Amino acid sequence: MDGTQLQEVAMQVAAGLPAVSRTCPFGPEHDVFKVAGKVFLMTTEAPGEPIVTLKCEPPHAAALRQEFPTITPGYHMNKQHWISLAAGPGITRDLVAELVLNAYELVVDGLPRAERPVLRHTGTGPRPTTGTG
Repeated sequence: MDGTQLQEVAMQVAAGLPAVSRTCPFGPEHDVFKVAGKVFLMTTEAPGEPIVTLKCEPPHAAALRQEFPTITPGYHMNKQHWISLAAGPGITRDLVAELVLNAYELVVDGLPRAERPVLRHTGTGPRPTTGTG
């Protein structure tokens, strides 16, 4: 998978998730994906190479950076909580999809319960309440 395909997979997965919006607040070369107004994924080029930057839990980010040479600390982001992916050995469609979903769920889990979209495939999100009356 090359860098363009990497970005296409990430954007396709992100766009298919509930309550996601796509904007370009930093110009047309930066696609930013948000859920409930919170960023979980961005695509751009750095330096001249297509990358995807995602939110990630610090221990998971550290493990990924050790395992994959083209996963680095988040480009222009908090280096502990964000990672950037470029095309390279071991970067597969499945891995990209998994990382996009993880980034989305990290943001959703941090939202107030009432603002969480329901994830059809995982069942996470606000639970229906039942009355006793």
